[in-house]
Amino acid sequence: MKKWQVSSRWLATSLVAMGMSFPALAQEDDPIKVGILHSLSGTMAISESTLKDTMLMLIEQQNAQGGLLGRQLEPVVVDPASDWPLFAEKARQLLEQDKVDVIFGNWTSVSRKSVLPVVEELNGLLFYPVQYEGEESSENVFYTGAAPNQQAIPAVDYLMNNVGVERWVLAGTDYVYPRTTNKILEAYLKDHGVAQEDIMINYTPFGHSDWQNIVSEIKRFGSAGKKTAVVSTINGDANVPFYRELGNQGIDAADIPVIAFSVGEQELSGIDTAPLVGHLAAWNYFMSVDTDANYDFIDNWIEYTGDENAVTNDPMEAHYIGFNLWKEAVKKAGTTDVDAVKDAIIGVSVPNLSGGYAAMMPNHHITKPVLIGEIQDNGQFSVVWETPSTVAGDAWSDYLPGSRDLISDWRKPLECGNYNVVEKSCGGGEAQVASQ
Repeated sequence: MKKWQVSSRWLATSLVAMGMSFPALAQEDDPIKVGILHSLSGTMAISESTLKDTMLMLIEQQNAQGGLLGRQLEPVVVDPASDWPLFAEKARQLLEQDKVDVIFGNWTSVSRKSVLPVVEELNGLLFYPVQYEGEESSENVFYTGAAPNQQAIPAVDYLMNNVGVERWVLAGTDYVYPRTTNKILEAYLKDHGVAQEDIMINYTPFGHSDWQNIVSEIKRFGSAGKKTAVVSTINGDANVPFYRELGNQGIDAADIPVIAFSVGEQELSGIDTAPLVGHLAAWNYFMSVDTDANYDFIDNWIEYTGDENAVTNDPMEAHYIGFNLWKEAVKKAGTTDVDAVKDAIIGVSVPNLSGGYAAMMPNHHITKPVLIGEIQDNGQFSVVWETPSTVAGDAWSDYLPGSRDLISDWRKPLECGNYNVVEKSCGGGEAQVASQ
C-alpha cells in the first residue's frame, strides 16, 4: 500500500475520532442498498416470493463480479404481505429509514398505485416487473412488464385472426389492472365489430375459490354456436381453483380456449396441468425459449435455489432486464443519485432472454417481444406465435377517448408524462395518472 493511502485512511479515522465527518471516503465504503418490495405472505405470495429470490440471486451475482462502482450491493427485503396500504408503508420505510438507492417490487397494480405517491414524494426509483393496464406515467417508475399493447391487444388479435374467436369472456380479479385492461379490450373488440351481447365480463375478489357457478356460466355463454374464448386477468392463488374447475367441468381448450395474462410457469407448478393442455398465455418470455442466454439463466436459477424442478417466468425476466438497465444507467451516470440515473437510463439497451434487446424508452417503458404460449402437460409452454420484432410499450391506450391523444416523454425539455399532442400541453400533476 502506498504511503498516501495509509495517510488518508489515518486521516479519516482521526477525523471520525474527533467527531468530524469525512463523507467522501464514507460513501466509497458504503454499500449500495437495493430495496426488494414483494409479498412474501398472503394471496400474492404464490407469485411474488419468486421475484424476491430472483433479485437476491441477481445481487449475489453482481457482488461476485465486484459489485457496482466499486461498492457491494446490499439487499433490503420487506414483506408488504399482499396488503395494499402496507406496500406504501414499506416503501416509505425503504426510502426514509433504510435509505435504499432503488426499489424493485410490486406485482398488482393496486399495490403499485399505493406505492406511487410515496416514491414521487421522496424521489425514489421503482422498477415494476409485471404486465399492467397502462394509463399511467411517472418519472419515478420504470415499467419493465408489458403495457396493454405488448400483451393484451396482441393476444386478442391472435385469438381473433388465428383461432376465429367471435365471443369473448373477460374474466378478472376485481381491482384496477383487470378492470382497466378489460375497458381497453372491450373498446378494442367493439371497434372490430364485436357486439355487446358477445362480450361477457366477470370479476371476482382476490383469493376467490368457489368457481363452480362462474365456470358453468362461461360454459353456457360458449354454447351459442360462436367460437368463444376466455381472456383471463385473474391474479394470484385464485388461478389454482379456477383451472381446476375448468378441468372438473370438462372445458376443453379446443372448445373454449383460455388465454391468461397472469398465469405463468410458477402458477402452473402448483396444479395438475394435464387437463389444461392447449389453453394459452400471453407473455414476453417463456421458460421454454430456446436461447443460450435463457439456458444460462435457468441453470443459474436452479443452482441458486437448489431445486432441479425450479421454474422461471416472465416477471423474473423483467427483473433481470430492469436490474441490468439500472446497473448500466448507474455506470453511465457514475453515481446512484436518483436524478442522474433517471437521465442516464433513457436509451440504455440490454439483452433480454429471448435473443434480442430491451431498450428503455423516453416514456419509461421498454421494448419487448410478444409471445403466445400453449400449456403443455409438463407445466411448460410451447410458443405458438410471436411478433417478428420487439414492440415498444405505450403508456396511454389508443382505444380510450381520454388517452388516445396523450404521450409520455420524460426527456428534457418536455419532461411530461401525459402530454396532449392535440392541445400541445402537459396535463401536469405529480402522479400523472389517468382516473380509473
